[in-house]
Parts: sequence; C-alpha cells; structure tokens
Amino acid sequence: MKITARLTVLACALGLSVPAVPAYAVPIAPPEPRPAAPTAADTVRTARYDLGDQAFQPPASLGYVGRAELAADVYYPARLGTGRHPLVVMQHGHWDTCADAAAAAENAAALKARDRALEQGDEAEAARQQAIIERTSARLWAWPCAHGTAPIPSSAGYDYLARELARRGFVVVSVGTNGINATDSGQADTVYQARAALLDRHLRMWQTLARSGTGPLRGALTDTRTGAPVAAGFRGTVDMGQVGLLGHSMGGGGVMQEVADSSRATWPAGVRIKAAFALAPTGTWDEQPVTRTPFAVMWGTCDQVNSGLYFEHNRAANRAPIFDYTLTGGNHNFYNRQWSPSGGQVASRDDALPGTAPGTCQSQYAGTDHPQQDQPRLAERAQRQITVNRVTAFFERFLQDRTDRHPLLTGERPFPGEPASTVTTEYDAGR
Repeated sequence: MKITARLTVLACALGLSVPAVPAYAVPIAPPEPRPAAPTAADTVRTARYDLGDQAFQPPASLGYVGRAELAADVYYPARLGTGRHPLVVMQHGHWDTCADAAAAAENAAALKARDRALEQGDEAEAARQQAIIERTSARLWAWPCAHGTAPIPSSAGYDYLARELARRGFVVVSVGTNGINATDSGQADTVYQARAALLDRHLRMWQTLARSGTGPLRGALTDTRTGAPVAAGFRGTVDMGQVGLLGHSMGGGGVMQEVADSSRATWPAGVRIKAAFALAPTGTWDEQPVTRTPFAVMWGTCDQVNSGLYFEHNRAANRAPIFDYTLTGGNHNFYNRQWSPSGGQVASRDDALPGTAPGTCQSQYAGTDHPQQDQPRLAERAQRQITVNRVTAFFERFLQDRTDRHPLLTGERPFPGEPASTVTTEYDAGR
C-alpha cells in the first residue's frame, strides 16, 4: 500500500509511519551512522578533462543535429586509497555558452531599446534593435566560441555541491553541455534524449577507466591548480554499481530521461544508476515515467519552472521512494554559481520576478500552499545550503546505504540551521 506524506521541513517531528518496502525498507530504529571508511578524505582535489569541443555526436537514431564537447570537472577525495567510491555525475542546464562581455552589454541595451521602440510604435527602430539582438545573441550562443572568447564554465557552477559530496567520499563528475545548448533550438523533441546520451558516454568512459584504467580518460585528467597530469588511480576505486545523477534545469530533464523506465536498457553494461536528483528540471514528465529509480525534485516558488509535476506524475506508479522539495522564495539560477549575480560571470542574473516589497519575489503558483503573492526572497547562500543539505543526504541514503539520513529526507527530522517553513516536503514511499 502506498503512503504519501506531505510535511513542512523544520516542523516538529510528526511520527510518520513508513510501510515496509522490500527493496528500500527502512528500519524502525535507524542504526547509528557508519564511521567513515579509512579511505574517505577530509580534503578534496579537483581535475578536468577535455577531449574536444566537437567530440560528442548524439546517436544518429535521434535525428539530433549538432555536436558537443566531451569535457568535465572532476572532484574526488584526496586519499582515494583502495576503497570503492560511489560516482555522482552532474549535468548543467540551458545557458549562454560564451563569455563575451561586449556582446552581452550590447544585447542588453538593444533589448531595452527594442521594447521602448515597441511601446512608442516605432516599428523601424524596433526592427533595427532586433537585428542587433540576433547578432549579439549569435556571439553569446556560439559553439565553439570565437577565438579569444572563453566558454562560460556552467559545469563549474555546482562546485560548492560537488566539493561537499567529495568530502563525504564520492567521486563527482560535472559534465559540460555547451555544445548541446548551442544547437538545441528547434529540437525540443530530442534534446533530452541527446542529453541522456551524453551522460551515457561519460558513464561508459568512467566504466572503462574504473575497470581497467584504460580508455579515452586514461591520462586525460589534469589538476585544475597546476595543470599537471593527475596521478590518482581511479582504477578499482570508483564503484560503477553505485551511481547517482544530478541535473539542473534542462540538465535535470536529461537526468530524468536517463533514469526513465524506457531508458534503463541503454545504460552501459555494468553501470547501475541507483538514484537521481533534479534541481528545477524541465522536460517530459508526462511522457517518460520513472517508477524504478529513487529520485528527488527541488524547485522554488519564485521559479518559473514548475518542476513539481515530476513528482505528481510519477507517484501514481512509482515502486521506489520519491521526494519533492519546494523552496519558498527560491528561484532558478541560484543553484548554479556561474549563473548567479555574486559569481560575476557574463550573463549572470537573478531571474526571480521582483515582488512589490523589498526583499520579496513574486510567487509563480497559485493555490493554498504557494499563493501567487509576494514571498520572502531566498538569498543565494541560503538556497545553496538547503540544496547541499538534501543532495548530500539523498546520495548518502541511496548510494552509501545511510538509513539514518531517511528521516531528514522525509521531513520527520529537521536539518540544523534552516529557517522554519522555508521548505515543504512531499514524500512517497512507493510500492
């Protein structure tokens, strides 16, 4: 029998009863946290690999036109030892690809001038400004970027989260998708399949590296501080049977496509994806059910992407536990530091609609839980701390078998230090 619990995080413990589920049973008295393995590190090292900005071609069967990079940022415990570390692969969403500050400034000015011309009924001036918008947009969304223009490293925007996971014993790979972002216009029917195929390619490369120390990644990783080749031995230390995925925005849609029931047969041999976490995901929740993989979705009330639909659609038939977290006053961009104002990156911005009072944003959803009115705006740091709390607990629960994390994830127990009534939790245990 299925049980759905709707809870508010940081409220008093509700004494929620969770039915026994054979594959994901939670003991009545969760055991004490297991001590960290001797190989778990208290420091983190970072590396990067880049096999070429046109190295990935989506399968011809998809009909997707365009190539993308095979590149990623890697975060791992400084002392890998001989243990087996779960792997978490991240994928960023749809964003500008090139850090062309001049083009961004010209584009922003043209947008304002076009809107002003339209208000004044000056169609000729509006058309002139539109031409500038299209020209500068082409520079901002090029791939590869023009000579001398650096790519926007959206894959590095989750470093705060990746480092915390690595501190807890995970190997984390945050993959670049600038090439897909530059080519996905008009290909919405296949972009999520292309994103899932890109995840597959990275998983295959890591499977080969972890199994035999060979393949495309052999010798390809370089230390991000020194540029020197990475000497860490990933062979035998990365557990490809304990894999988690995390995606943001369209990257979240790609992740959910990858764990959809219809995609499981395409996973690389020997790879088991045990859990997925999606931050404000877009995508095809009504067409690709996910019933066999535990997943969590997080979204904010001031975010114009209603990601809660993934939870609503899939809980009708899910056999695995699923979670939905709604952040009062949360927005879309703050999950990625490269996209957030404090990062200072080209095109970074606060995308929440301002409320009528200072320090507020406009809720995007009507209803008793999230009325369409001004709500206290979550600061960047607060939104990212809430994200760290749940993402780390989620992957510890499902990739490290930390059953003590379960009450935190369901909302039975609060995360220390979070403001009251900020996060609403929905949980469904599955069948």
